[in-house]
Amino acid sequence: MGVWFVVTFVMAYFARDLNFIFFGWPFSFWAAAQGSLIVYVVIIWFYARYMNELDQEHGLAEVEED
Repeated sequence: MGVWFVVTFVMAYFARDLNFIFFGWPFSFWAAAQGSLIVYVVIIWFYARYMNELDQEHGLAEVEED
């Protein structure tokens, strides 16, 4: 939750100070639009992996059927 808060609110607050053009867009816009999405995908991947490990540890893992 801390990483989510920092990416969503803190980074967006300080991004206003980044006033240079990056690939034709203001860098603050690019950081908010692209950088945040990358971090969110990493958070979801880590959460899913961790929950799968916990499921296996406690014998609740889903059985794959062929």
